[in-house]
Amino acid sequence: MASRSKALTVPRALPSLWGGPTDPPCLLDALAMTAATRSDDIAVCDEDHELTYRDLTLWTSSIAAVLVDHGIRPGDRVAITGSRSAAIVAAMLATVYIGATYVPLDADYPVKRLEYMNADSGAKILLCADQEPVFATGVQSLRIPSAPGRPTTRTSGDVAMPRHSCRADLPVYIIYTSGSTGLPKGVALPHRSIDNMAEWQRSHSVRPDLRTAQFTPLNFDVWFQEVLGTLCGGGTLVIMPEPLRRDAIALLDWLADNRIERLFLPYVALNMLTTAAAAADSLDGLALQEVNLGGEQLVCTPVLRNFFRRLPGCRLNIHYGQSESAMVTAHTLTGPPEDWPTLPPIGSPLPGCEAIVDPVGHDEPGVGELLVAGLPLSTGYLNQPGLNAARYIPLDLTRHGHNRAFRTGDLVRVEDDVIHYVGRADNEVKIRGVRVNPLEVDACLLEQPGVTEAVCVPIQIAEGSRQLRAAVTLDGEEGAFDAGRALAALTELLPGPSVPVSITVLPELPRTPSGKADRKAVAQALADMHLQGHGRPGR
Repeated sequence: MASRSKALTVPRALPSLWGGPTDPPCLLDALAMTAATRSDDIAVCDEDHELTYRDLTLWTSSIAAVLVDHGIRPGDRVAITGSRSAAIVAAMLATVYIGATYVPLDADYPVKRLEYMNADSGAKILLCADQEPVFATGVQSLRIPSAPGRPTTRTSGDVAMPRHSCRADLPVYIIYTSGSTGLPKGVALPHRSIDNMAEWQRSHSVRPDLRTAQFTPLNFDVWFQEVLGTLCGGGTLVIMPEPLRRDAIALLDWLADNRIERLFLPYVALNMLTTAAAAADSLDGLALQEVNLGGEQLVCTPVLRNFFRRLPGCRLNIHYGQSESAMVTAHTLTGPPEDWPTLPPIGSPLPGCEAIVDPVGHDEPGVGELLVAGLPLSTGYLNQPGLNAARYIPLDLTRHGHNRAFRTGDLVRVEDDVIHYVGRADNEVKIRGVRVNPLEVDACLLEQPGVTEAVCVPIQIAEGSRQLRAAVTLDGEEGAFDAGRALAALTELLPGPSVPVSITVLPELPRTPSGKADRKAVAQALADMHLQGHGRPGR
């Protein structure tokens, strides 16, 4: 790969795909237009609320006023915690409307992780949706004001809401992603990136006003695609009850009962849903018109093909992006499902995005690391100058006028102007649709008593199913190490997808010729143990 310490020259012979020019509106302007033209249509509903666009605007305005009264100004950061709900949506919109930056803190995350994220983000205030936070905030904490009652007399026109000017560089949100040091790293996404994503989603869908399930957890970037892509297009956002995440059969019934037309899912959830649907006599009750897959490589299994064969009016889109570069490429599968490739491509760049392939070496012609330039780019990692220098690299001016790119760490190849995913250039993987850095798990394992070395690796346990498993070496007797206790400690430090399902004690780790731990050999050994039933589960 090209040197990370110097500007990368992008010669015309180097594969570079351009999504074309675009001039997306500010998402605040798009939301205001929707609220004005569809004020009586339902915008958001959950188990406690059914809000029209007028209702949502009034609620957002009241929360914005509270934030301003507490001294929040453009550029300040506002942390918001609680369960997925209409209240979280309204509080996020209020934050962005006044020019502040939204910092989501998923209440299901471990306490220590939430405390770190809250402190690292520099949030000036914390808003709570449903209960007081269980973690130390270090700043003033307020309940999100309740939704105002509906006016007894009907108002005409839109509801005025003062807002700060929409600057392209003003951060919309800060989201935290897995880090190799054992601590998550914050990424700031500016208006130019999120405005582009919201406008593309609005215009790309089969209809801009689709009735959309809000499925994604708060700390996952697809949450913003669900919320902003729906509300900017005049659709209805339906908050999915949390228990349905683990009950695919009940989820199918809920999708039918709520006439859901659009879904955003990681591959593991799509796999569960299509498997549950295979046992259903009929799918006629489903109103699905669009399923959008993100998070990891799609595998077109027979069960998945059958699901879409039974729903001929529903299209399947593949979305690709990272926390550091929101929505980079997309691909829509067309034709009969039986003709779909087993491993479909990740597609072509969105408007405003330039995708550059940096070759990895002569032994793999056509394969290179994907670099992202243009509108999708984040402003960078918070408080991480060294990491920013390594991952956000300067470019000699490209043919489309870009001089900065993000190194995704993903290896790809380009065929007929379409990008195909090959694998990772580093150790990060997707578990249940969430990006996980096994090095972060290693770091946490090394903090456990008696552990001298630790390697966490993904293993494939079945088609489309991947698990994290870990191997450790000890500085004393094996009997003194309690795998269950170590796993319990990890649950206090890491989000669920980052916690391995087992920890196996090895007398020594396999090595590469250079003396490093051989991760591929560890993964193979743990996979073999799994097949033989010799793994040591910690729970």
